[in-house]
Amino acid sequence: MMNGFSATLADSATMLRRNFRHTMRNPLALFNGIIMPMFLMFLMVYIFGDAFSVGVNYADYATPGLILTAICYGVGPTAIAVSSDMTTGFINRLRVMDVSRAAVLNAHVIATMLRSLVAIALLIGVALLMGFRPSASFTEWLGVIGIVALTVLAIGWLTVAFGLAAKSAESAGLAAVPLMLLPFLSSAFVPADKMGPGARQFAEYQPFTSIIETLRGLLTGAPSAGSAITAIAWCVGITLIGYLWARATFTKRA
Repeated sequence: MMNGFSATLADSATMLRRNFRHTMRNPLALFNGIIMPMFLMFLMVYIFGDAFSVGVNYADYATPGLILTAICYGVGPTAIAVSSDMTTGFINRLRVMDVSRAAVLNAHVIATMLRSLVAIALLIGVALLMGFRPSASFTEWLGVIGIVALTVLAIGWLTVAFGLAAKSAESAGLAAVPLMLLPFLSSAFVPADKMGPGARQFAEYQPFTSIIETLRGLLTGAPSAGSAITAIAWCVGITLIGYLWARATFTKRA
């Protein structure tokens, strides 16, 4: 049992190095995952920020939503990479090798997490230059890291499932687009109660809003237990759905 677990870890590390090499050779992945969120930060704070009345410094208000946006913008390349592994015969080649095929999925999720954490760290650095002034304590920063990690894990497994279910790399990339748009239909950039009928109700009850509000509360030093519990429940539920869907599709197609 332990030998099998150790072999899976070793294979996952090998696949992770492979994924990072592919990422460094893919300008689109670097642009979407790192450059685009920073551009959105500049756009929302410097261009549109004065147009929104949110009652607080707009950089403080928008940064939690932009953190989630950075996560969502970074998952498109993951879906494409997973689909490419399935459609180009890479998975089939592993059948004749002593390699854990589950390590392929694990490596894609871990690579997504690490890439997202780098993008978020850079985004927060830019936000500080633009006037973001968090008042979170050390414990609250740990809470921010925990919520971010749970969110990336959930979205990562859901994206892997999208990639496995897609029939081509192009359709896999298209499947990730709704995740990129969903933060704009949340409280990321304006409070939900300022939206029109229909949009307001959707924004209030969709999963990203509770995650954003939890991050916002932690970063401003005023965490809400209610939004945190809702956010964690959403993350756990999405992770479970994505993982089970991914494993079932992987077993069927591989």
